[in-house]
Amino acid sequence: MDTWLIVLLIVLGVVIAGLIVLSIIGRKLQKKSNAAQENIMAGAQYYSIMVIDKKRIKLSQAGFPQIIIDQTPKWLRSRKVPVVKAKIGPKIASLMCDDKVFDKVPVKKEVKALMNGIYIIDVKGLRSGLDTAPVKKGFFANLRGKAQTAATEEKKQKKGKGTAAAEPKKGKKNK
Repeated sequence: MDTWLIVLLIVLGVVIAGLIVLSIIGRKLQKKSNAAQENIMAGAQYYSIMVIDKKRIKLSQAGFPQIIIDQTPKWLRSRKVPVVKAKIGPKIASLMCDDKVFDKVPVKKEVKALMNGIYIIDVKGLRSGLDTAPVKKGFFANLRGKAQTAATEEKKQKKGKGTAAAEPKKGKKNK
């Protein structure tokens, strides 16, 4: 019995030490991320661009200059990144896009993009607002919505039965 208690205390101590180390590392990474974001926003400018195409492809296949590919970390080179082909003035360029902004970028439309180099940070509609796709509901949100509509239908049927004559049910027709 005593050995189990000692093993349990050792495991508990290791888990607590691991959580402390992870929280310290997480804070340092968060500070680095915030500093990098500030640097990106410091040199950002708005450009009017005509979006030709957008897709997620590997960095090496995106058509970026070799200098950019060499500067990216090796673990990121094999990942698929959001790439936007756009016309900036008379020139067609491949641009890298932020993941949060990629879904908002419309294809074959002119937009005003906040950019730093070849990196798109934010997008605004130039002549009109951006078309936003409806947000997809999750599995449980769908179930909750169906349950609520079923409950309201049931309440309507109960109220209708007490006051009016029997009405035919909505749904499949009898053959």
